[in-house]
Amino acid sequence: MTDVNVELRLTSAEALVLFEWLAAAADAKELVVDEAEQRVLRDLESQLETKLVEPLMPNYTELVNAAKAAVLRA
Repeated sequence: MTDVNVELRLTSAEALVLFEWLAAAADAKELVVDEAEQRVLRDLESQLETKLVEPLMPNYTELVNAAKAAVLRA
């Protein structure tokens, strides 16, 4: 298999909701996945973490809730 980069486009709200889900699932170990899937999910979480400023903000929970509402409205 060749290594070709794949780009995904997400709104900032989608990215924040996905990041929150990945972080919560990793902490709770809710996902039953093999090692390759775990690595991809961790790598995705890390990539999102480098792009998002919201996880460092004191009102993070409120921001996540607002992002979820925005995703549902879209």
